[in-house]
Amino acid sequence: MKKMNSFLTLALASALSITVLAGCGTGAQQGGDNKQAASGTDSAAGGAKPKMVMATSADYPPYEFHDTSSGKDEIVGFDIDIANYLAKEIGFELEVKDMDFNGLLPALQSKRVDFVMAGMTPKPERLENADFSDMYYDAKNTIVSKKGSNLKKTEDLAGKKVGVQLGSIQEGEAQELAKNIQGLEVKSLNKIPEIIQELKSNRIDAAIIEDTVAKGYTESNQDLEFNVIAQSTPAGSAVAFPKGSENVAKFNAAIKKLKDSGELDKLIKKWFEK
Repeated sequence: MKKMNSFLTLALASALSITVLAGCGTGAQQGGDNKQAASGTDSAAGGAKPKMVMATSADYPPYEFHDTSSGKDEIVGFDIDIANYLAKEIGFELEVKDMDFNGLLPALQSKRVDFVMAGMTPKPERLENADFSDMYYDAKNTIVSKKGSNLKKTEDLAGKKVGVQLGSIQEGEAQELAKNIQGLEVKSLNKIPEIIQELKSNRIDAAIIEDTVAKGYTESNQDLEFNVIAQSTPAGSAVAFPKGSENVAKFNAAIKKLKDSGELDKLIKKWFEK
């Protein structure tokens, strides 16, 4: 029994020795594989970009709008091209969410999105609820009306029903005009196409719309015209963030590079000088 035990002990030791040797060989190979996998993982982790969600209101050509010409429904435009540039420059994966304009700032405040690009101007009342980047584009407001209506100045809007986009800078300005222009009635609608349809159907007399957007709609609706409104203060577009966002400085640096490199001029030409 003792001899048998010794034999069993010897056999067991030999088996363990073979297992250990085999284990070492496999471990080295596995170690190499694991190192490669880990290296791949590390590389992926190092190369994996954080995702940022951008909210927009894709009814505002040429800033952002739905394009189905390729057979797919894609959101494209000036702001989208700029957002893609910023994503590449800063290093994040971009996801775009379309929503009504008046829902953009609430989405920021509830942190359902990381930033907003929608031709938005950093007005004082908006600065109370959001932080903004430097402005990346300057713009002007216009009066859009039927051709021959002779609505060229804000004073001409007396006694008129004027359409504006709900939650937009134009809505606020129209409401201010209504305080001083007798009979001016403001009608707020969710989407720019709705405003244009109301105008073409004679349910409103005019609309106040940003010049670049107005240009696009009047070109595709030959019965409409627009006239630029004289402005005492500059207006333009900036990126909006939740209050206290750490991304403002990064975006400002990328926006500066966008301007300095001449890429912004190319995008302006692409979208506004067709």
